[in-house]
Amino acid sequence: MKTSVTELFKIEYPIVSGGMVWCSGWRLASAVSAAGGLGLIGAGSMHPETLAEHIAKTRAALAESRRPFGVNVPLFYPEIERAIQLLIDERVPIVFTSGGNPALYTARLKEAGITVAHVVASARFARKAEAAGVDAVVAEGFEAGGHNGRDEITTMALIPQVREATGLPLLAAGGIATGRGMLAAMALGADGVQMGTRFALSAESSAHEAFKNRCIALNEGDTMLCLKKLSPVRLVKNEFYARVAEAEARGAEADELRELLGARRSKRGIFEGDLAEGELEIGQVASLVRRVEPAGEIVQNIVDEFREATREVRQWEI
Repeated sequence: MKTSVTELFKIEYPIVSGGMVWCSGWRLASAVSAAGGLGLIGAGSMHPETLAEHIAKTRAALAESRRPFGVNVPLFYPEIERAIQLLIDERVPIVFTSGGNPALYTARLKEAGITVAHVVASARFARKAEAAGVDAVVAEGFEAGGHNGRDEITTMALIPQVREATGLPLLAAGGIATGRGMLAAMALGADGVQMGTRFALSAESSAHEAFKNRCIALNEGDTMLCLKKLSPVRLVKNEFYARVAEAEARGAEADELRELLGARRSKRGIFEGDLAEGELEIGQVASLVRRVEPAGEIVQNIVDEFREATREVRQWEI
C-alpha cells in the first residue's frame, strides 16, 4: 500500500499508533512498527531518562527488521528542552509534536535529520504547521480521546478542510479504529490514519488492565468532552467525571477545576487502574472495540478490512 505517508515514513501501511500518555511505551511502539505501521512512543508521561530507556528498547526490538519508529512530544511537556535534545542526540528518525506552536522546534529537529509531523485541530493551524516547515500534519477531530482542540470540529468535517488547506501528507485522527474508518478518512482526503483508542486497548499498551476492560465495555455516549476552561479532554463517565460535570454546570472557574483535577489524575486512572477517581481518557470509538488484541493483529485486521471495504466500494454502480 503506497501513499505519501508510507513514502515519507518508509512504512508498509499508512497506520500510526498515537503516542498516548501511560499507554504508548516501547512494547506498543515496536509491535506496531514490526507489523508494518509506525509505532510512536508517548513522551508526555515520561521523564527524559525514562524516554531514553524506551527509545533504546524500541530500537533493540526493531534491530533485525530495521523498521522505523517515532516519538510523540507534547510541546507543553515540562522538560521540553531536555526532551528535544535527547531526541536529537538519540537520532530518533521521526517526531510528532502536539499541543503547542510547531515553529518552536521544527527547524531544530529537521536540521538534525528528523522527520517532523504536527497534530492540528483546524485548517488554520494546519497552514501554520506547514509554514513552520513540518513534513506532515495529523488532523485530529473532536471524537478523539485525551486532549482535543477547542473548536470541537468532527473528523469528517475537519479532514476535507485540512486537505484544502495544505498539500502536505495528511494523517486523519479521531474516531478511527477500523479498516472501514480508515477508508472513509482516506476518501475524505487523508493519506493515512493515526489511531489512539484502538491501540490504547491493545495487549502491548502499558495501560492498566482494569482501564482496558472498562473501555472495551463502553457504549455510545459513555465518554464526554469536559474541562474546557482548562484544556478540553474526553473522559469516560465515572465518579471523577461526575464531580467535574457538576462543577462545570454551576459555572466553576478554571482555578476550581484545576484544584479538582489535581496532580497525577490521568496516571491514577489509565496506568494505575483507579476506575472511580482516575482521569480515564479514551475516544468515542471505544464503543466499537470489544476485545484486547495484540497490536500486530490489530494492524493486519485493519488492513484486511480496508481491502475488503475497498473491493465493496468498487462494485458500486454510479
